[in-house]
Amino acid sequence: MTRAERPVSVSVVVPVFRGGATLAELAQRLERTLRDTTDRYEVVFVNDGSPDDSWEHIEQAAARHAHMRAIDLMRNYGQHNALLAGIRAARHDVVVTIDDDLQNPPEEIPKLLARLDEGFDVVYGTPASRQHGLWRELASHLTKIALQSVMGAATARSVSAFRAFRAQVRQGFEDYRSPYVSIDVLLTWGTQRFSSVVVDHSPRASGQSNYTLARLVMHAVNMITGFSTWPLQMASLVGFVFTLFGFGVLAIVIGRYLMLGYSVQGFPFLASIIAIFSGAQLFTLGVVGEYLARIHFRTMERPAYVVRRQVSSARDRTPDETAGEVRS
Repeated sequence: MTRAERPVSVSVVVPVFRGGATLAELAQRLERTLRDTTDRYEVVFVNDGSPDDSWEHIEQAAARHAHMRAIDLMRNYGQHNALLAGIRAARHDVVVTIDDDLQNPPEEIPKLLARLDEGFDVVYGTPASRQHGLWRELASHLTKIALQSVMGAATARSVSAFRAFRAQVRQGFEDYRSPYVSIDVLLTWGTQRFSSVVVDHSPRASGQSNYTLARLVMHAVNMITGFSTWPLQMASLVGFVFTLFGFGVLAIVIGRYLMLGYSVQGFPFLASIIAIFSGAQLFTLGVVGEYLARIHFRTMERPAYVVRRQVSSARDRTPDETAGEVRS
């Protein structure tokens, strides 16, 4: 990429949870890649309440490398909440998000930026082959099925944690305040120009994924009930179908009585009908209850995250940050 083709400026947001073992290498590779890609850049590490020594490694990276900043959250809020904190803190024209486990090589960032320059607003780095286990793959597919109801099938198939988008897109969700966050859904609020590019996907450098099957399933449920009315529509359909079924049963009972002189006999038949209708009602009430819970949590105005402290490298501090340090 020539200097004339270089993007104006790039912010890379890295959510960190139990990532202390890979942060030093990640910081070096990001610094080298961004230095060769653009003249103005920054890296924003967001510590999502890591119980290990991740924050110490982040502080060391910020002290060792220029243009690196660090945000420490009060507790663990979840990957997408941490991403939201970093995205809102990003100061440049293009925002890139990447995980801390080195499975997405930082050297692939120019591919995303090149596709972005073709007129798209959001570009996903889709792995050529994933390095996940069976259960993680199944859970990932479940999450993408949930995303399809909100984003559309074509976009959802390409979704990954390695993404680049124009900073203007975040204007679509700058006032978002819910504790339930899905960055991919929020991006659809700002634009419909999505694309993807195939990137390398390396084996995990150390440790295991923090996304268990249960967490991914819960994330899928939160996405469906938090950003889509599809479950309510399905509950309405179930109620309509079973209402028709009830009228059909009533017609059978009346017809047998008129033609044969007696109605359908037997407790098992009656018990089965009651069980079916009770199950449909409870299912519908459960779906409505999930939406009421979401409304309840939003009226509480729980924040998506709370920042404990921020750290910038000495060369990357703004005049306001430096003045604030002097005043303190």
